[in-house]
Amino acid sequence: MGLISNGTTIFDAGAMAAGLGSSMTFIKKLTASGSGTLSFVHGSGGVDFSTYKEYVFTYNNIHPATNGAQLTINFRDGGTAYDATKTTTVFDSYNKEDGSAAALGYNGSKDLAQGTGAQILTVDIKDDNDASASGIVTLFNPSSTTFAKHFIGDSQGMGDGSPPYSHRRMAGGYANVTAAIDGVQFAMSSGNIDVGDICLYGIS
Repeated sequence: MGLISNGTTIFDAGAMAAGLGSSMTFIKKLTASGSGTLSFVHGSGGVDFSTYKEYVFTYNNIHPATNGAQLTINFRDGGTAYDATKTTTVFDSYNKEDGSAAALGYNGSKDLAQGTGAQILTVDIKDDNDASASGIVTLFNPSSTTFAKHFIGDSQGMGDGSPPYSHRRMAGGYANVTAAIDGVQFAMSSGNIDVGDICLYGIS
């Protein structure tokens, strides 16, 4: 039985009707193996940041080579360096494994105010064998030469502490440039990305 609203079929046999909603197209996957950086570059390896108005990066089981390192992101705006000017805001929540402490709030120490450095996406990740972080970054309309480039990140990781803790970080902001973004780079705040993968999708 389908779902019909005002004479328009929304769902039919469990599937969304053609022309409604959006579709996700896989573009590229990068896999870390002691990698200093993982970079998605316009015009390289099938990456084209002008095809879609919205791009999604998923990072899965990112494990640091250095205990307490954090996954970061930065953007290239036509030059060779990943140093686009950014203004961001960061919101954190956590809960320790033994339930001894928990918190929720704004984290001003991790945001940027017209900064060119990398934006921190995750908590300080433990380097224990079972520790990692996973999450999503959405980048909006990177090829625009009119507007600032907005992005939103949402991560979940095993935080470095005694005891360890579950930590969710939400980071968002904009690259305050009118030039098109032609590269997106992920790196650890210190050391390498030991293992993990990052996938890029286009949303239409």
